[in-house]
Amino acid sequence: MLPLRWRRGTVALALTAAVLACADEPITTSALDPVDTTGPADPVQLPGTTQYTNPVYAGDFPDPYVLPVGSVYYAYSTNAGLRNVPTLRSSDLVNWEPVADALPVLPAWAEAGRRLTWAPAVLALEGGYLLLYTARDHRSGRQCIGRAESSTPTGPFTDGSGTPFICQADLGGSIDASVVRDSAGELYVIWKNDGNCCGQAVSLWSQRLSADGRTLLGLPVEILRQDQAWEGSLIEGPTMWEAEGTWHLLYSANRWNTDQYATGYAECDSPLGPCGKPMTTPLIASDAETSGPGGAEVFIDLEGHRWLAYHGWTAGQVGYRHGGARSLRIDRVELAGAQLLVLAPTATSQIIP
Repeated sequence: MLPLRWRRGTVALALTAAVLACADEPITTSALDPVDTTGPADPVQLPGTTQYTNPVYAGDFPDPYVLPVGSVYYAYSTNAGLRNVPTLRSSDLVNWEPVADALPVLPAWAEAGRRLTWAPAVLALEGGYLLLYTARDHRSGRQCIGRAESSTPTGPFTDGSGTPFICQADLGGSIDASVVRDSAGELYVIWKNDGNCCGQAVSLWSQRLSADGRTLLGLPVEILRQDQAWEGSLIEGPTMWEAEGTWHLLYSANRWNTDQYATGYAECDSPLGPCGKPMTTPLIASDAETSGPGGAEVFIDLEGHRWLAYHGWTAGQVGYRHGGARSLRIDRVELAGAQLLVLAPTATSQIIP
């Protein structure tokens, strides 16, 4: 993969032909880059630039969610070690330091000590912060979505509820919540029903959320189904945003502990759908350096640039039993006109604009 400063030129030259050949599909630069059999040269530090090389945090940090607060970035992940919601902090997106467990105590409805606290999403609201997370509901035995609050982005977040916030127990449970805000400031929560736990169909869902994040409004709407061969038995981990009049949806699919795990793409009419898949293959897939890129969340940096935070195994070390880690990676998401351009996965030096 060429460094970003060169790949921009490559994309510009190839974009017209690519759009004509496949006008309805987003583009990843891995399909456009020339093959370099000599390997990348040592990166040159340009004056006044910040560069990074993935992974930006080599430790285990699955399903990352990045939240800018003031001049600082906070990142949250699925449980690792003894922490339910591991949290990192960075001032530049390049250097990350562990902070704390944002959710050190699970609520009464959740089974503690099971290492089943997954896929956090954090939203800044007036007067505090909202954390959506997945945990095991001891009544239903399913993974369900909880809701916790804190006055600071690092927590501790607390959830005093007696039941999960979202739990489609009859559909296998509910996991992987993400929050969507439209141009009018309306909030929505999107998630996956965990049907693959028990031989049921798997879909992505959406529902209106009150302004304070405490109440679900209306009814849940099914917006996307698992229906393509590359997805295996499941889709999960949705993230959605609007740009240039189109709602873009990324999601993960296939088995998380294999190199078949990948990131798919859909376009939606609104946060409540309907959504359609313009591709029959993943948008972001394993390459020679990164395996199983997924668990993605989109965020906006302090300069207004859109990024994708995601996890991936280092190629050849897929799975914990092989010494692998789902490490934190970031890459740019851009638009070329109405065309989505995803600059991922990368494993060579990139520039932060």
